[in-house]
Amino acid sequence: MKIKQIALRLLYIVFSIVLIAVGVNMFLGPHQIAAGGLTGLAIILESWIYVDRSIIVYIGNGIVIIATLFFLGREVFINTIIGAGLLPVAISLVPQYRLVNDTMLSMVVGSVIFGVAVSILYKNKASSGGTAVPPLILKKYFGIKPSIGLFVTDGFVVILSLVIFDVDSFFFAILSIFITMVVMGYIENGLSKKKRVHIISKFSDAIIKDIMDEMGKSVTVIPTTGSYEQQELPMLMVTLDASDYRTLIEIVGKHDNQAFLVTDVVSDVHGRGFTYGSGSV
Repeated sequence: MKIKQIALRLLYIVFSIVLIAVGVNMFLGPHQIAAGGLTGLAIILESWIYVDRSIIVYIGNGIVIIATLFFLGREVFINTIIGAGLLPVAISLVPQYRLVNDTMLSMVVGSVIFGVAVSILYKNKASSGGTAVPPLILKKYFGIKPSIGLFVTDGFVVILSLVIFDVDSFFFAILSIFITMVVMGYIENGLSKKKRVHIISKFSDAIIKDIMDEMGKSVTVIPTTGSYEQQELPMLMVTLDASDYRTLIEIVGKHDNQAFLVTDVVSDVHGRGFTYGSGSV
């Protein structure tokens, strides 16, 4: 089973690295959109000093891998070396071809592909090297937040694109980074969003029974006291998939159309019935 898990993880890493190469060579690179990172820097230097982008990625990731070993330790080094080693190979093998002529459309598609690929890498505890490593070093030795470190390194690349290319490429690069961040955030949190509902009702027993019978969900009961009437009533807490929310509202409304409900959107839930095993939460 362990060998199977390792093989599956390697498959995901290879797939994500190929996606990054496709995004760079077929969508961002042909339109000179250097959306941060080592790949963005490679696009700029290729146009500036006429060195193939895959060679630049080879050199850059070689430096990054050495820095990772010296500054971040063996564990991070192992997680980084696979993706960092595969990326320049993938970039050299994937054809450099303008798949979409419209710059805006190409930027959007390339950024989405890039965001999906990086999210898969992070989920599998890997990275493609490049500018993802310096922020980790800055955090370890100087206490600088990785988000700030990444902003500085990617910001440098984007500003360089303004110097080498033009204003249009500069703003396309900024927009590309924004789209990539949104896609990564949505994949990390949006796909697993649940709803947490708090219910206060005088008919809590009947509501609990229907929730358990009809929805297969258990309910957490929290004692509460209203500040206005000093009346003690149980508050019910239910965590459920967004698709089940309408059913819950119907159950509560059937028993008490005056019930007080507060609904929160939660991005991640761990526990029985959600992340492992069968049953209810």
